[in-house]
Amino acid sequence: MTEQVKRFLELFKTREYRNRRIDNGDFDVTELVNREPKPMRDTIVMEQMLKHETPNILEGDIIGFNRKLKNLPYYVNAKGRKVKDGPGNNTPNYRRVIETGFDAILEQIDAYAARVDDEDTGLFYQAMRRSVVSVLDIADRYRIAAEEQGNTHLAKALAQVPHKPATSFYEACVFFKIIVYTLRCTHATHMTIGRFDQYMLSYYEEDLKRGVSREELFEVLEMLFISLNLDGDIYFGCQQGDNGQSLVLGGYDKEGNDQFNDLSMLCMEASLELTLIDPKINLRVSKKTPDWMYELGTKLTKQGLGFPQYCNDDLIVPYMISLGYDEEDAYNYTVAACWEVLSPNNGWDIPNRKYFAFPMVVNEAIHRYLPTSATFEELLERVREVLFEKAKQMQEECRPDWNAQINEISPRRAGRCMYLSLFVDGCLEKGLDMTAGGAKYNNYGILGSGIANAADALTAVHKVVYDDKLVSAEELLAALDADFEGYEELRNTLLSCPKMGNNDDYADENAAFLMDACADAYHGKPNGAWGGVWRAGTGSAQSYIVASKQTPATADGRKAYTPYSCSFSPAITTKVNGPLSILQSFTKHDLSRMCNGGPLTMELHDTVFRNPEGEKKVAQLVKAFVHMGGHQFQLNSINRDRLLDAKAHPEQYPNLIVRVWGWSGYFCELDQEYQDHIISRAEHMV
Repeated sequence: MTEQVKRFLELFKTREYRNRRIDNGDFDVTELVNREPKPMRDTIVMEQMLKHETPNILEGDIIGFNRKLKNLPYYVNAKGRKVKDGPGNNTPNYRRVIETGFDAILEQIDAYAARVDDEDTGLFYQAMRRSVVSVLDIADRYRIAAEEQGNTHLAKALAQVPHKPATSFYEACVFFKIIVYTLRCTHATHMTIGRFDQYMLSYYEEDLKRGVSREELFEVLEMLFISLNLDGDIYFGCQQGDNGQSLVLGGYDKEGNDQFNDLSMLCMEASLELTLIDPKINLRVSKKTPDWMYELGTKLTKQGLGFPQYCNDDLIVPYMISLGYDEEDAYNYTVAACWEVLSPNNGWDIPNRKYFAFPMVVNEAIHRYLPTSATFEELLERVREVLFEKAKQMQEECRPDWNAQINEISPRRAGRCMYLSLFVDGCLEKGLDMTAGGAKYNNYGILGSGIANAADALTAVHKVVYDDKLVSAEELLAALDADFEGYEELRNTLLSCPKMGNNDDYADENAAFLMDACADAYHGKPNGAWGGVWRAGTGSAQSYIVASKQTPATADGRKAYTPYSCSFSPAITTKVNGPLSILQSFTKHDLSRMCNGGPLTMELHDTVFRNPEGEKKVAQLVKAFVHMGGHQFQLNSINRDRLLDAKAHPEQYPNLIVRVWGWSGYFCELDQEYQDHIISRAEHMV
């Protein structure tokens, strides 16, 4: 780590730079929005934000483009709702724009606009042009500010980008940060970084050929990584850290060639040295992945960063092809803000369109049909019926011209994201916004939360009602309705039943049943959005907290309104036999139709990593997961005592990092309910 990087990292960690921001209060641009056609709405938001921003170049900063204003503009739509956020979970085509430059892109926009004679398409190009012009304006002001501050390095880069194509790795990094910064100044949210090691590789390699040292390029990369963290606390998200800055490394092409390269290694090394929550590393692996890569990933896990997350190409690529993605796009997949899979550059997939709470479905089926189901098999049929009923209802809710509703205009007209649409292949050529049919892919994903709790509930019913006949259906329902008050002994019996996570087919088969039923209900079903389909997955996002607050007591012994397990993991009250039994439980099912996203999440005590032998064992655990056919995997290295102390004395742990669900955040800046859930997970770690 160079002295420049050390100083910049310390500046970030002190958080003092946040005091330079301006609290701009109520930034209402509704009046301006109402003066112009509706397709201009988010362009006006962007123009106003960038107009009122002033260049904010921190000490020693060679990247720039940091927020000065705390609050984005908003407008009030026709329904009276304040619009403060917009489309997200998208991987823009950074490469095409960085290789082209905005001057040439303006020429492209003008050329396409000259060929149309209808007002709708004309508005699209007009809005896109205004967006680009506002970006060039703020970039020019940054160049002047850099010159005035004597920051010749940045000033020289801004004399080239973003007007012209990048000619070096450093210029490409500055251009990339400009894109990140300006996209965030629209209503776009959770913009992912994607396959950085692929679209930036040519700049890196050309610089090496020109004699630029690897150390110099590493310094630029570390400065960029630090820069990506500076505004994370004011990005839209459920919590700080939930900002979408996920970065994907490696992967295999269709010929089976490993795409992990020296820039991939540099990204890993930078993340290992800086120990920051952004960017969040995702490693694409397969059965071909060598041991050293798992060992390198384990070194990151050891730091307590909660990443890398591992994505198994052997499952995900065929899954995407089965849903209609072109082979080239499937092999080029990236991930969304958390872990949902995406086709970068050309998609308007909404991978978290809805969450599907398995415990709610099972609970409702048990209440409706348990007393009249003579056998457990008959109950399972009723569960499947309720699941299909809920799935159909959910799909119908999303079907009726959803994109037109969100835009409040004709689907043919420009939508809400003209600037973001510039980074989505096909939109410029079609004259259509990405949300209005301009994108190549328009699929919806559902998040399947609480699978383990739901499977455990079925297992408990199977055992205590049908097999062992310990209680009647009526007594069990009475206990659930009473939240186990007065039924403590029965609750203990339910808690002691076989659970998913211990490689017990008695429990695991119920999880397989639920996932197969979910896949049957969703996988590949039309969603009504420009040829799009539904995708099913095992991830929960925050619904393990949100949905659980609406779920009464369940038959697995879970108390009313308490959290589910996070994503694809054992229930937090389950006493597991060890990490291998968890892997066996969570990889024995056919997940080929459930790969929308959702990792097996496992907490390991930090003492596991105390020596090289421990690190190698963890690396082999990850390798075993992949070879056993696992989908996605993330590990959390935590210490319960440290978490409790951090909760009591947050001022002593400002940079303590934990994995929350699909992202990592600073423990002391999380809401208490998320802190408590992580502590509960730590109590039952393996």
